[in-house]
Amino acid sequence: MTYPPPRYHGITGEKSALHRPADTPPEFVYPNNGTRIHYLATGPSTGGLFGLYRWECGPGVTGPDPHFHRTISESFYILSGVMTIYNGEKWIEAEPGDWVHVPIGGAHGFKNRSGAPVSMLLHFSPGAPRESYFEGLAHLDEMTDEERTEFYLKHDNIWLD
Repeated sequence: MTYPPPRYHGITGEKSALHRPADTPPEFVYPNNGTRIHYLATGPSTGGLFGLYRWECGPGVTGPDPHFHRTISESFYILSGVMTIYNGEKWIEAEPGDWVHVPIGGAHGFKNRSGAPVSMLLHFSPGAPRESYFEGLAHLDEMTDEERTEFYLKHDNIWLD
């Protein structure tokens, strides 16, 4: 494996680093359960290379059932608490410092079943518009069955039975 072709052709480097202070409020909070999502790096901010989000949920059971994506990989890095993650075969307990990577097409899901708050990083590659997916989930009860199906297809979420 080799490095990809250069995307920057300058000779001095750019003053382009981004800084996000730890106390920056989340960009989105789910109204029904208080889960907070921090948009650390979005597809547009990384030139489509990846998306990175900090996911903070309370002690209640929350998270998606098993599904897969046809266009993006997804990784989970647990910061605090214990998140139950479906690895395609079984549900595993992921603890602080654990990392789970799901390649494109890999079946996965996650649930906070611990009874305590959990914080984790979600990484998607390439960078897809996951922000509109996260925000749209709060309005599923307002959608018809057809609109819900279209929403999931638009956002590359294919549910397993």
